[in-house]
Amino acid sequence: MAVRRHAIVGLGSRAELFARALAASPRAELAAFCDRNETRMRVHNGWLGTEIPAYRPEDFTAMLAKERIDVVVVCTPDHTHAGYVVAALEAGCDVVTEKPMTTDVEGARAILAARRETGRSVRVAFNYRYNPVHRRVRELLDGGAIGEIGSVEFSWLLDTAHGADYFRRWHREKANSGGLLVHKSGHHFDLVNWWLGRGPETVFALGSLFFYGDKTGHRSDRFALDLDAAPKLRALYRDAAREDGYVRNQDVFAPGVTIEDDLSVIVRHHGGAVLNYHLHAYSPREGYRVAFSGSEGRLELDVRENEYASGAEPVPKRARARLTVQRHWEPPGTVFDGLLGEGHGGGDERMLAELLGDAEPDALGCAAGHDAGLQALLTGLAANRSLETGQAVAVEELLEEIGEPA
Repeated sequence: MAVRRHAIVGLGSRAELFARALAASPRAELAAFCDRNETRMRVHNGWLGTEIPAYRPEDFTAMLAKERIDVVVVCTPDHTHAGYVVAALEAGCDVVTEKPMTTDVEGARAILAARRETGRSVRVAFNYRYNPVHRRVRELLDGGAIGEIGSVEFSWLLDTAHGADYFRRWHREKANSGGLLVHKSGHHFDLVNWWLGRGPETVFALGSLFFYGDKTGHRSDRFALDLDAAPKLRALYRDAAREDGYVRNQDVFAPGVTIEDDLSVIVRHHGGAVLNYHLHAYSPREGYRVAFSGSEGRLELDVRENEYASGAEPVPKRARARLTVQRHWEPPGTVFDGLLGEGHGGGDERMLAELLGDAEPDALGCAAGHDAGLQALLTGLAANRSLETGQAVAVEELLEEIGEPA
């Protein structure tokens, strides 16, 4: 297989995952960086011990031609994804984009049109699919372990370090991120779509900004993030701020927050299964619980990421998971009870190996293309529209606006 030349656009902290994997891959070459901040590009080159050519955003298309780029990896703020994805496709490149694929109807329309016209591929980095315990859930459901699925209960807790971090950064403005229903919950909506093998049909949502922001009455110095105490954050953001003025550690209780921190969503999927979803972004601990009720029993997955947040900076830890199946008239059986791997439960490493061509495609179809990116986005967009209107939203309406068949 020929070595494919990759460029990364957006050199924030998430780009490190892709940069290190590309630098170590025998089947992929890291050929270019693109970012508005030259300091951040120098930092990544320093970490890698490389001299990857660095380009500004205004030179993006010229970079693709000059460096003979085959694949573009998009790690920029969410609201800019569509512009880079479309430009890369039109230049003849394939694309790997961080989730979400985009943040709005217009972006989805542009990406899907460009993909049709160019025939190039768009892959979305839904790493949670590759988590071994999530793969086991898919295997059990596909194998009929609990029969036909009637409903899904899914609760996700973000602690006061990880959850708060979305309110310190550009994510705090819905125009930039689409809110947590698009930026964060897109992972979770994709998992449910993948587990069920069906996309959303009707969506209703309720939500509020309950804890963060300047109007809730909640304030604590414990939420202040000291960039000088975190070497990587200091290098990427504190030392780079003089170039673009970006403030990585905004006050989570300051004005300007336009996203919600407590959200409930009901989704009826094609085929009839109903998802009852809740996201809570100010929990003392981190983790999630998902349960499937079927015609022949119940499957439950409980994952504890930590027991409490010990400081303002999110600190990744190995999660503990317990997966059980209980059929009608039988005691529950434990399928898995133990620690998960590092990096989203071991999902990052598996996803990167497949994306870069270092591993064969996963037999369960973990790879997420533009269709999967769209289906996850549709749930988030419909939920946001429901928050605005107070009404249930038919996904078919959004598909008509995007120009895709229902």
